[in-house]
Amino acid sequence: MGIEEFPQVKRRYDSRFATDVACLLPGDFFVSSEPMVVYTVLGSCIAACIRDPIAGVGGMNHFMLPTPRQHHSGDAWGGESTRYGSFAMEQLINEILKRGGMKQRLEIKLFGAGKIYGGNIDVGEWNREWVLRYLDAEGYTLEASDLGDVVPRKVYYFTGSGRVLLKRLQSATTSTVLTRETDYLKRIASESTNPPEQNVTLF
Repeated sequence: MGIEEFPQVKRRYDSRFATDVACLLPGDFFVSSEPMVVYTVLGSCIAACIRDPIAGVGGMNHFMLPTPRQHHSGDAWGGESTRYGSFAMEQLINEILKRGGMKQRLEIKLFGAGKIYGGNIDVGEWNREWVLRYLDAEGYTLEASDLGDVVPRKVYYFTGSGRVLLKRLQSATTSTVLTRETDYLKRIASESTNPPEQNVTLF
């Protein structure tokens, strides 16, 4: 897999793993046919870590909302892209299948969906309910997950082995993640008005 396939995804060298790490932001996804470490930070968002262990292909997505407005009773913002779970899951899975993966062999792990907003808004729970319904409807089995609660999460996914390093972040970090997600939500809203436990280690 050449890096030109995912030019929007930044990479940085991490001496702890002695390799480059692909760093995902909301709306990103990444797939590799070679062993790779993929990293993201989650608040109310969800990251799906998916691989075919036989084909040796795996990747991660990071989505912000379940579906665009036209697919979700008018409650979400418009714009069809991988910022939405409905597209992010299909894109990630299809790219794995294009590289030799098979649907019946896919190993799926889910993380995120924290309640980091005050009041009655719980975008994380909305995301959690949607993605679990999606897996059930598509006939996928969930191997491992860490969803919900009131904390942000840092996730490192090793596409070659399926190992996950997961860190629940302290409350001091919540404000940073909240600001990032709120800014992203505002951008989505603006675009809508201007149309266009296995191998999971806590550390």
